[in-house]
Amino acid sequence: MASDEDIVTLFSKFGFGDAKSKEIIKNKKVSQQLYEILGDDLSSFSGELEPKKLALLHQLAIDLKGSENVSSSLRQLLTDAILDERIKSTLQVQEGVKYLKSTQSPTESELNTHAGVGQEVSEEQVHSTISKYFDSIMDELQAKRYTMVPSILGQLRKLTELKWASPALFKPIVDSLALKHLGPKDERDVIKKVKKTPAKASAPDANKKDSSATKVDAPVETERSMFSEGFLGDLHKPGENPQMWPELMDEHLKFTHRQVFTRFPPEPNGFLHIGHSKAIMVNFGYAAFNKGNCYLRFDDTNPEAEEEVYFKSIEDMVSWLGYSPWKITYSSDYFQELYDLAEKLIECDRGYVCHCTPEQVKEQRGMKADGTLGGQRNGCSHRERTPEENLKEFRKMRDGFYKTGEATLRMKQDYTSPNPQMWDLVAYRVLDAPHHRTGDKWKIYPTYDFTHCLVDSFENISHSLCTTEFRLLRESYEWLCDTLHVYRPAQREYGRLNITGTVLSKRKIAKLVTEGYVRGWDDPRLYTLEGIRRRGVPPGAILSFINTLGVTTSTTNIECVRFESAVRSYLDQTTPRLMVVLDPVLVEVDNLGEDETIEVEMPYKPGSNPVTLGPLSGGRTLKFGKYIYIDRSDVRDDDQVSKEYFRLAPGQPVGLMKVPFNISLRLIERDTEGNITKVLVNYDKDIKKKPKTYIQWIPKSDCIKIDEVRVQNALFTLENPKDYLAELNPNSEEIFGNAVIESSFKEIVSRSPMNVEIPGSQFNIKEKPGNNTVRFQALRVGYFCLDKDSNDDKLILNRIVTLKEDSSKK
Repeated sequence: MASDEDIVTLFSKFGFGDAKSKEIIKNKKVSQQLYEILGDDLSSFSGELEPKKLALLHQLAIDLKGSENVSSSLRQLLTDAILDERIKSTLQVQEGVKYLKSTQSPTESELNTHAGVGQEVSEEQVHSTISKYFDSIMDELQAKRYTMVPSILGQLRKLTELKWASPALFKPIVDSLALKHLGPKDERDVIKKVKKTPAKASAPDANKKDSSATKVDAPVETERSMFSEGFLGDLHKPGENPQMWPELMDEHLKFTHRQVFTRFPPEPNGFLHIGHSKAIMVNFGYAAFNKGNCYLRFDDTNPEAEEEVYFKSIEDMVSWLGYSPWKITYSSDYFQELYDLAEKLIECDRGYVCHCTPEQVKEQRGMKADGTLGGQRNGCSHRERTPEENLKEFRKMRDGFYKTGEATLRMKQDYTSPNPQMWDLVAYRVLDAPHHRTGDKWKIYPTYDFTHCLVDSFENISHSLCTTEFRLLRESYEWLCDTLHVYRPAQREYGRLNITGTVLSKRKIAKLVTEGYVRGWDDPRLYTLEGIRRRGVPPGAILSFINTLGVTTSTTNIECVRFESAVRSYLDQTTPRLMVVLDPVLVEVDNLGEDETIEVEMPYKPGSNPVTLGPLSGGRTLKFGKYIYIDRSDVRDDDQVSKEYFRLAPGQPVGLMKVPFNISLRLIERDTEGNITKVLVNYDKDIKKKPKTYIQWIPKSDCIKIDEVRVQNALFTLENPKDYLAELNPNSEEIFGNAVIESSFKEIVSRSPMNVEIPGSQFNIKEKPGNNTVRFQALRVGYFCLDKDSNDDKLILNRIVTLKEDSSKK
C-alpha cells in the first residue's frame, strides 16, 4: 500500500491541489483506489488533467472502493471513457460501475449503453416530458399548488425519459410551468409560521392597588421581513458555498470575516426601472439585514453604450431608495487582472481565438434555418489551435491588429452539454472605442460572461444574487472560476419583478421619448425609477410594497393598480390634507358682508385627536367669507337633478368642510356660451340640517393659483400592450390650467420633506429635499407633489395616485 506522501505526490502531478489531496487521503480506501487509477490506468499520460476529469476520476474511486471483483482491466474501460470524454457526468460514472459489478464479461459497447454515452436529451425534449408530467398531475397540482414543486422535482429524476438529461434544466422549466398553470404565488402559498405564545405571568390581585404600576404602551406591530424567510431566508451562510479548490475559501474568509458580501452590478447604458428596485433591495437589503456589505459595481465593459448621465442616475436611485454602497467600483477597475486571466485561460488550453462570423457561430451551436435550436452542434476549426498560437493571436487582438468582428476570444467549454451557456461563450471582443475611465488604452473588452463571475471573485462576493434568466449561466460561471483556479462565489437566482400595464424595455421607452410621446425618461407616466420619483412616489412605499411580495424563484407579475394601492396606503399615513379645486368657479355668499368672515379650524390629518405629521403640527385656520371657490362639478341648476347627485343644486343645500352651516343655491350666472361664471348662494346660518354631502372650498382672499395640475393616467389602453405605440392612451395626461389651492400649501413646502415615520416599518427613509418630496392629499381629488418643472415663477403639480382605486382599471 502506498504511503500518504507518495499518494499526495502523484495526486499533485495530475492537478490535485494540496488541500484537495489531504482531504482525499482521509479516506484510505478511496485514496488507494484513486492512486491505483492514476498510477496504473494513466501510466502513459503526462501533464495535468482538467478539473472536470479529475472530479470524475475521484468519483470513480469512490464508487469502486471495496470492489475486488472489478479488475484493473475492467476499470480501464471506464477510465478511458472519462479521458476521451464519452463519460462526462457523475451519474454516468455511477451507472458504469454498476454495470461492471454486474457482469463477468463486459464489453465497451454495452458499457456505453449502460453509462448513457451519446444519449443526449435536448432542452425541447425535457420541456415536452415535464409538460406531459404536469398534465398527468393537474388535479393534485391545482389543489396543492406550489407546495408540490419540491416533490415534482424529485419525481422527475425518476423518469426514464429524463435519466440522461441535465438536472440543471429541470428547475427553470418546472418554475415556468407552475407559473403558467397556477399564476403568481399569493397568500395561499405562504406557509405561516405559528409563534409559540409565552406563558402568562400570574395575574395581580384585581382588588389590590399598586401605586408603582405604570401605563405600558401596546407593542407596535412590525412588518414581516422578506430577508428572513423564503428564498433569502434559505440562503447559505458565508463560507458554506462549495469550492472546487477548498483552499481558496480560507483566503476568502480572511477578507470577509464571515460577513455577507453582495453587489448590485448595473450596466450604465440606460436608466433603471421598477424591476431594478427589487434587485437593489435584494442585494443591499440582504447585506444590511445580515450586517454585511454591498458594493455598487458598474459593469462598464461596453464603452459604446455607456454615458455619464446613466452612472449619475444609477447612483442617485440607490441613494434615493435609502441605501449606501460599501464601495463604488467598476468592472474597468479590473481590466488588467481580467486580461491576465484571459491569457491564463489560453495557456491552460481553455481559450482560443475564433474568426468565425456570427452566422457561422449560430450554425456551430445547432441553430436551424428557421431560427430554432436542434441541429448538429460542433466547434469551429480554430478550436484546435495550440495554446501558443492562440496566445499570439490574442495579443494581436489586444494590439489592434484585428478590426471589430474579425476575431474574438472564446472559452473552450462543452459543445455536448445541453446547456447553451456552455457552448464556447465569447470572453473578449475587439472594440476600438475609447472608454470613459481607461481612455484609449484597450482595443479589446471583456464580455459579461467572462467579467461578471471573475469580478465577483475579486471582490469576495459571498452571495451573487441575480434574476432567474441567468440560471443557465450558473454552470458557465462556476466552470470559469474553477478552470482559472480562483475563489468561486455562489450565484443564486430569484424571480424578477414585472409591472403590467406598462413597458420596461429600454428600446421601447427610448422610442416613446425620442418621438415625443412622453416628456422624457423621467416622465411620471413611465415606470423608470426616475419617472416614479418625479411622480412623487415615496421610496419607502416601494420598499414596503416589495417586502409584502417577498422573494421567490418565480417571476412576480403585478398589476399597476396593486402597486398604486400600496403607494396610496403609504401616503395615507404620511401626508397632510389640503383643499385643491381643479376647475374653480367663484361663489358669492349673498347674506355675508364684504368684511364678514368666520374662522374655521382645519386639521392637517383628520382624527379624534390632533395628529402631528413630522414637523407639521395639528392644523391651520381658514377664513370663510363672502367670496369662495368651489369646483364647477359641485354645482348644477338642472330642473331635475339625479338622485345620485348629492352636491349643490336647486332645493338641495350642501355642506362646506368644517363650516358650521350649509349653503343653498340662489342663482347661477353664465356667459353668452352658457359657461358658469358665478354662483350666488345663501349661508343658512342658524338652520341646523345635515347635508347629503360636504364639498371642499377655498377662500378667494387666501388662495394660490396653480399654473398646471398634471393628472397622470395609464399610459396604455391595454394591461399587456404588444403593439405599444398603437395602444397608447390619448388621455394618459390631463392638464388643468386654472386650479387653486389654499395658501397653507406654503407651510407644506417650507417643512418638506417631512419624513413622517410609520410605526413598526423597516422602511422609514430620510429623503433629501426636492420637489418630489413636497407631497399632500388633495381632499376628494388625489395625492399630489410638486413637479420638477415647478419653480418660484410657475407652480406645477403632479398627481401621484388617486384617492381610491379607479374601477375602470380593474
